[in-house]
Amino acid sequence: MKQKLIFSFICLFFFLSSFSQELANFRRAVIISPEIGEKTVTFRCSAPEAKLVRLYGSWMKSNDSSTNMSKDSVGTWSVSVPKPAPELYTYNFNVDGLTVNDVNNVFLQRDGTRYLSVLLVPGDLTANYFEAGKHGNMRKVWYNSPTIGKDRRMYVYTPYGYETSTESYPVLYLLHGGGGDEDAWSTMGRACQILDNLIEKKLAVPMICVMPNGNPGQQAARTSMLEETTYDRNDPKFQNLYITSIVKDIIPYVEKNFRAIPNANSRAVAGLSMGGGHTLSVTNEFPGTFSYICPLSIGIRENQADIDAKLQGVKKAGYKLYWFACGNEDFLWEMAKTMDAALTKNGLEHTFYVTPGGHTWANWRIYLNTFGQLLFK
Repeated sequence: MKQKLIFSFICLFFFLSSFSQELANFRRAVIISPEIGEKTVTFRCSAPEAKLVRLYGSWMKSNDSSTNMSKDSVGTWSVSVPKPAPELYTYNFNVDGLTVNDVNNVFLQRDGTRYLSVLLVPGDLTANYFEAGKHGNMRKVWYNSPTIGKDRRMYVYTPYGYETSTESYPVLYLLHGGGGDEDAWSTMGRACQILDNLIEKKLAVPMICVMPNGNPGQQAARTSMLEETTYDRNDPKFQNLYITSIVKDIIPYVEKNFRAIPNANSRAVAGLSMGGGHTLSVTNEFPGTFSYICPLSIGIRENQADIDAKLQGVKKAGYKLYWFACGNEDFLWEMAKTMDAALTKNGLEHTFYVTPGGHTWANWRIYLNTFGQLLFK
């Protein structure tokens, strides 16, 4: 009997301790960060024992620029900065030398191996980066790739109304850049939000969007913790492995398992940086597969071997749109101009869309928001 009473008291003690902690958490003041005002944005971070807290943001002049924060009487650090121009930015705090994300902000995005806190400033430029009224769906799809020799994962977006209709749709194959994976366009690129908004506003044709993993050694993004295979990129038999898998594995899977219109006039391919290179390669090596071709932030070298013959193959096969883009501060700007000259020389009608800025998601979101309105029309 005595042992039962002691056990009951112990259980009651732990229950009350837990309840007290829950009550303390409930009563704790809510910290809002970031708080977007009319002219400023305020960031806050609770670190009562810290000696120095600094804010780093992608809107600042350089990567090593920062702003010191001030601590109040309860240990909350804060700083108000002039509201940046409308755009999607990333930021973090440095607490006594340790870089941390904003725990009060649930809006995180993964860029390669890093998770970053996000500030999305509203305005005309970013209107389509916010959630639309009518949402499509995005699936994580596993498919078998005999070309690469493994099961692999891709993301597939279907537009609003797909599940309740019998309609078939054109398909955009959207390719990521180096360091990215199948997750990149849907997170940092806001691809689903952009397509939802364009479709809802009737600025774009409802379409399926396929976002594959462009790293043939991976089954899926590294966050899946799956074993990877190393390929020698200099080995000729591996050089076109991924683009071959797009044509031989991915397109057949999509056209069998989704209501995709199975012809070239209903296929578009676009990609940024490395994915722009994949876009050039897959259309050069498999001309006539895609009628809409949109390489982004990429180009070719001077006197690149066989480029004239490849472009003549694309021209002969036919296409409806050749739209490529680059920032005039991009490190690939000169190569992009060489690409423009090669297309002109070979008589391929095209649009060379030039923006300020460099090799950044800020540009790539603009590009999708722009060429997305031109597809399948």
